[in-house]
Amino acid sequence: MSLVKAEGLTKVYGTGETAVTALDDVGLAVDAGEFVAIMGPSGCGKSTLLHLLGGLDRPTSGTVLIDGEELTTLPDTALAELRRRKIGFVFQFYNLLPVLNATENAALPLLLDGVRPPAANSRGAEWLRKVGLSDRAKHRPSQLSGGQQQRVSIARALVADPALVLADEPTGNLDTRSSDEIATLLRRVADEWGRAVVMVTHDPRIAAYADRIVFLKDGTIVDETKLSGGRDANAVKARADLLSQ
Repeated sequence: MSLVKAEGLTKVYGTGETAVTALDDVGLAVDAGEFVAIMGPSGCGKSTLLHLLGGLDRPTSGTVLIDGEELTTLPDTALAELRRRKIGFVFQFYNLLPVLNATENAALPLLLDGVRPPAANSRGAEWLRKVGLSDRAKHRPSQLSGGQQQRVSIARALVADPALVLADEPTGNLDTRSSDEIATLLRRVADEWGRAVVMVTHDPRIAAYADRIVFLKDGTIVDETKLSGGRDANAVKARADLLSQ
């Protein structure tokens, strides 16, 4: 059974003549350890899909199952608990708390889930080591580069051992070198640590790190491409350009 299974996802904003359909009957399945990239033109529904998969928003219709649990019918308290324990989030602008150091930021999901600070910080430090930032454990976000901040956010996303990691334009605020480092790290999240990764990106070079690319247009999936071996970013770009026409 797929770790993530979405069926018939539709999201409509507004009513009547002003209604806008952001997603229209979208279905998607993602296996454990699979890295899926979502691409498409601006306004096609990429971030909306990610928000629905992560329980950050509720669909107008359709269902989302994460590890066998249906998000769409959970009450708010239970949904928040599932997000903390089964889903890790990585955002474009990191969303780190400036008053906390790297270890404390990485440990935050555990603290919010009631884990005592010594144990939470120990886990945070462990994940900082795994993402290559143990030498920056006591630094605050203002003392870290953009790529280092994104590594902290990935450690934070993984600290509660979630089954699924959702990344929304995780390299959109980074230079080329840092972008490749973050994409390589997300590749490790799937390959080495066995998490499902779903990433929204506009960059064909970064999408080429994935196992599969899902192309959205006007709120619907118009194509899926499986990648193997060579991961040709130029071929990904050509396909994306063709589908955007």
